Amino acid sequence: MSTIFTKIIMLPGIILGLSLHEFAHAWMSDKLGDPTPRRQGRLTVNPLAHIDWLGFAALVLVGFGWGRPVEINPSYYKNRRRDEFLVGIAGVTMNLILAVLLSFPTRALMKAAYSSGSALLENIMYIFYYAVMINLVLMIFNLIPCPPLDGWGIVTQLFRLDRHEWWYKVYQYGTWILLALIILNVTDMIITPVVTMLLRLLGL
Repeated sequence: MSTIFTKIIMLPGIILGLSLHEFAHAWMSDKLGDPTPRRQGRLTVNPLAHIDWLGFAALVLVGFGWGRPVEINPSYYKNRRRDEFLVGIAGVTMNLILAVLLSFPTRALMKAAYSSGSALLENIMYIFYYAVMINLVLMIFNLIPCPPLDGWGIVTQLFRLDRHEWWYKVYQYGTWILLALIILNVTDMIITPVVTMLLRLLGL
């Protein structure tokens, strides 16, 4: 039952993190002149516009997941390399901002819950704590430089990797490569220590 309860109190953080991550991609692309996200109704914080239910279930059940990818049309960008980089980094930046902002009420709730011994305050505190943690997990996971994650697009634009023939092969099989990294626990070996370090930096 405690596991089920933990999954339940993680839901607000999962919904918030996935939704605003995708909204950030849409917002940035729109600001850079691409009308595609606006036409597809992605310029909203409504979770129903951004949640991929399979990705949502995966995040709840196994600890990693994804939202419904925002479609963009880079031909609208004035500086394609720069603007694709900005759109790519927008989602993880949003997750970082959310984690930092939510850490303030989390620390306050920790003090209040521990001093009062209130079970209600403790449960509310954990909702905020998991929201911070989930946003950090989403940020680090998406920064892994493997397609189809944001990190792949970011390093591609930084180092112009799409000039190389091998880039297209990696891109073609990226989902299978990512799945192999997850099964072999490589992603967890990357995510866990970094998230632990960031939680400490945030005083949690």
